[in-house]
Amino acid sequence: MKLTSSISINNYIRWYHDISLQDICHVGGKNASLGEMTRELSFNGIVVPKGFAIIGWAYDQYIKYNGLRSIINEYINKLDYNNINDIKNASKNIKKCIINGKFPREIKSSIIEAYHILSQEYNTNEVDVAVRSSATAEDLPNASFAGQQDTFLNIKGEERLLHSIKLCYASIYSDRVLLYRKEMGYDTLKISMSVGIQKMVRSDLAYSGIMFTIEPESGFKNIIVINASYGLGENIVRGNVNPDEYYIFKELIHSRYNPVIKKVLGRKEKKLIYSNTNNNEINLIDIDVPIIDRNKYVLSKEEVITLSKWGIIIEKHYSKKYGKYTPMDIEWAKDGNDNNIYVLQARPITTKINNENNIITIYKIEEKGKVIIEGTRIGEKIINGTIKNIKSINEAHRFNIGDILVTENTDPDWESIMSKASAIITDKGAKTCHAAIICRELDIPAVIGTYNATKILKDDQKVTVVCIEGEKGQVYDGIINYKKDIIKINKKIITQTRVMMNIGNPQKAIQLSSLPNDGVGLARQEFILSNYVKIHPLALIHYNKLSSNDTKNIIDKITENYTNKEEYYIDKLAEGIALIAAAFYPKDVILRLSDFKSNEYINLIGGAEFEPQERNPMIGFRGASRYYNNRYNQAFKLECCAIKKARDEIGLKNIKIMVPFVRTIMEGICVIEELNKNGINQGKNGTEIYMMCEIPSNIILAEEFLNIYDGYSIGTNDLTQLILGVDRDSEIISYIYDERNDAVKKSISNVINVAKKKNKKVGICGEAPSLYEEFLKFLIIEGIDSISVNPSSIQSIKIKVSELEKNIKYEKEEV
Repeated sequence: MKLTSSISINNYIRWYHDISLQDICHVGGKNASLGEMTRELSFNGIVVPKGFAIIGWAYDQYIKYNGLRSIINEYINKLDYNNINDIKNASKNIKKCIINGKFPREIKSSIIEAYHILSQEYNTNEVDVAVRSSATAEDLPNASFAGQQDTFLNIKGEERLLHSIKLCYASIYSDRVLLYRKEMGYDTLKISMSVGIQKMVRSDLAYSGIMFTIEPESGFKNIIVINASYGLGENIVRGNVNPDEYYIFKELIHSRYNPVIKKVLGRKEKKLIYSNTNNNEINLIDIDVPIIDRNKYVLSKEEVITLSKWGIIIEKHYSKKYGKYTPMDIEWAKDGNDNNIYVLQARPITTKINNENNIITIYKIEEKGKVIIEGTRIGEKIINGTIKNIKSINEAHRFNIGDILVTENTDPDWESIMSKASAIITDKGAKTCHAAIICRELDIPAVIGTYNATKILKDDQKVTVVCIEGEKGQVYDGIINYKKDIIKINKKIITQTRVMMNIGNPQKAIQLSSLPNDGVGLARQEFILSNYVKIHPLALIHYNKLSSNDTKNIIDKITENYTNKEEYYIDKLAEGIALIAAAFYPKDVILRLSDFKSNEYINLIGGAEFEPQERNPMIGFRGASRYYNNRYNQAFKLECCAIKKARDEIGLKNIKIMVPFVRTIMEGICVIEELNKNGINQGKNGTEIYMMCEIPSNIILAEEFLNIYDGYSIGTNDLTQLILGVDRDSEIISYIYDERNDAVKKSISNVINVAKKKNKKVGICGEAPSLYEEFLKFLIIEGIDSISVNPSSIQSIKIKVSELEKNIKYEKEEV
């Protein structure tokens, strides 16, 4: 039977396939969105559970029929919004009046008739449904209303359906809604309530989750983030479970490659399911997830791709509808009975889109401090402040504007306190929980999922919340000094010389890619190795030979979800590389092969068992000399596998490879051969291999080296040190260290000329161009192809390069 509507239910009922976004004033944002997708996107394969909406006018008639308007007005007009108890009492009394009301006969019969039609569609007398509130101001592009009204799940039978609708009506006057709407400036008395009745998706028998069509922390547009966990989705929203996370690169979603650039296995310790009580009522209960299921990913690769494609379709559709780019927050669930995935809700994301105001703020810690606790990072800020450890919403009176909120977790009841906080720290939660969503909306940093913040952090304790690096946020003891640079982005600057960026932190790359740039001239792996991988590659390869049981225990904990420990290294390194490459795609990202020195490698977990003790590691066992050496070439193989995964599996062909610290021609050849042996073939599939020019031999034998490599990147830091014979870390002779020295400049000039003659690319990466304008001018006059600088300098350097190029051209014309 095809769903239809008869004359008797037309006045109060609208089927989803008859609803569009234009009906938002009648059916509210949630129902309008469900109808829009049912009506417009089903031909694209997007599946929304069938159902209908009871329009807002039915609510108005219900209130009128029961004589509730004057009663509600009286409570609202007397309300003291500064008194929590007064709000709670008013809410309780209004809700009681609404729940005790009766439906007008015509509305009741219309609802029951529509319910029977929906039941017949599923070949049953009483179909199980979800009853969802949809206020007429809910889910608009400029407001979140996350969880503001109630939803009732697995409702079956006429009486339970009618009672659930009354509960939805009553939820419009919950204490949290009254507070939130007051703060948002909405007139509660003018807001109506529509209710959606939708076939229940039995995700309690399967799994569910949330999808963002942008990266939620940075607002980066080209990454989709999907969360997934077993059972009903409420646990994810409440922050009660740590779900799996999938990061998908939009640009390659329709390619032959695998666009999943990162996966994070969540703990998923609990799942929310239904439980029948003795009186046949349905309760929700949490049960333990079997260990075997916790240790595997919820979604298959095919399901991840399907959801991602749906996300892109939905985002494009809503962007067209709203006349501007509109990223979406999408709830989805898989039905364990029919094994189909459904979209349950889609709403515009109300938090920041990546630098939509063309302003970027870069934070930097200026001193070392003691980290008290860590958790998942939300936002990109540093905040100093005073802790308030709040156990219950009833303690709201203790919280002052600007305090840092510490609590177990949050729900919509907490939003009045959250709006006053400068930062939030919770025991529970993940990136898509309520606390995370509201913190992004409020643009305040948070450290969530710390497990024990409420036990460690004390009232009135001074702390610094740091949310700037990697996936983790830190809470430092005391007030730590920090620096804040605000950059107004100007993307209209045009230069002939490519101005590129030095990048090490993958998470920062996503944010910084919005700065004016021509790609990445130096992508360092060292940050990824220290913060993502953490373990020395040889400690993973030779795990069984490790002498330290403590080291083994640490490695076991970090790699607990990997049967093959080498795969852990490959995956983590590939994730970091892929995030950087995706952030700047399709621009070139020149990836320098690992260039830790032995005194740095030794700091990785297990490194002490494999690294030599060198007197002068700066010119010791580093760079190219490692890759083909029997002491390290097994580890280099893993590095090559990670690069291949990013380039060949994910499809990020914008990755170029750069070899550091090549001392001799033979060494240069050996590295190329080692790369070939590990499946990275120069010239194949656009693979370009460059070389760092940072040793005097690279200057003297530039022509010979450039016969082997596709180009040079001049590293002024090491080159200056080695040409002048100066230890750049020595304070005594630091005054001698100067990139503007004639010996250095003549060397650079020679290299540029050789590269030009051989039609090879030549760039520079180092501090000098951003420190000395005369050095920058020298490089442009010499004809350097690219200049790569730190993110904080890139815009000012790009402006200077543009001006210098014009001046140099003018000077030449004058001559």
